[in-house]
Amino acid sequence: MFVNKPYDRLVNADTRFWHASGVDLKLDASGLKLSTQSLVTVLLGGVAFQAPEGTSATDGAAENTQFLLAADQAEAMKEPEELAPTLAVLNFDQSVRGLSPGAPVDFRGVIVGQVRSIGIEFQRDKKAFRMPVVVELYPSRMGFRERDVQDTNRRHEIIAGLLKRGMRAQLRTGNLLTGQLYVALDFFPKAPPANVDLNAPIPEFATTPGTFDQLQAQVGDIVNRIDKVPFDQIGQDLRKSVAALNVTLASADELVKQLNGDVAPQVLAALQDARKTLSTANGTLSSDAPLQQDTRRMMQELTRTATSLRILTDYLERHPEALLRGKPEKE
Repeated sequence: MFVNKPYDRLVNADTRFWHASGVDLKLDASGLKLSTQSLVTVLLGGVAFQAPEGTSATDGAAENTQFLLAADQAEAMKEPEELAPTLAVLNFDQSVRGLSPGAPVDFRGVIVGQVRSIGIEFQRDKKAFRMPVVVELYPSRMGFRERDVQDTNRRHEIIAGLLKRGMRAQLRTGNLLTGQLYVALDFFPKAPPANVDLNAPIPEFATTPGTFDQLQAQVGDIVNRIDKVPFDQIGQDLRKSVAALNVTLASADELVKQLNGDVAPQVLAALQDARKTLSTANGTLSSDAPLQQDTRRMMQELTRTATSLRILTDYLERHPEALLRGKPEKE
């Protein structure tokens, strides 16, 4: 390609080139992305270039310098990885509908790789199918060093330790509208032990079913249990119970009528007798009743008698000889 002046000065050793023809519309697990260039580029096609922010290169590139032509701007502006990508295969026993090449591999919110390819494999010993997904992982983004990757024994030891702690790959929904999936790496402490082949040409990494599939299985189990409920028998028993309840209510109505006809008059008569008794008691205990007057006169006589006894007792204490001689006449 030839870059006209004065734009040739914008091309340096760090410049990135990518296809810029047409409209780039991308819909994936991260959402909807739309990238366009100028109208002329859209109509005729072309190549765009740009130097990344923070580049240290200032001198123009020499003639016949070779650059990598990326498929789009996102791929072109991607920062180079410190360590070479590592391939791994993830075997899923579930549908991978919605997962596509280029989908991100996410570890707790950080993109640490991407999906390279999706296949299907028939297991003759189990008479079942599984879906192998080859992913490209970037060790430097996960904090690994060169010696952790280059040394096979050390690499296998690290992977075995992560699997023992429950690290698994899981398919998750990245976009509810489109159903796009992505691969998530996370720790599942309750996951069963993993049996994977780390010495295969492409090492295998353990997987766990997605939460949506688990939810579907639980819903299916609930539906099966509901289907087993004998609603017809329950309806018949309920009708019998209602009929028995109606008979009981009818008996209760008859009992109430009987109480109103037999017991109520007797209760009223007893209440009338009680009122008469209370009226008699009130008349007897009133202030102007003969019993009350006689009682007051008796109390007065008892009071006078007690006074006379008190006077006699006092006199005898002062003149005990009066018991023998009697009371003198002058007194």
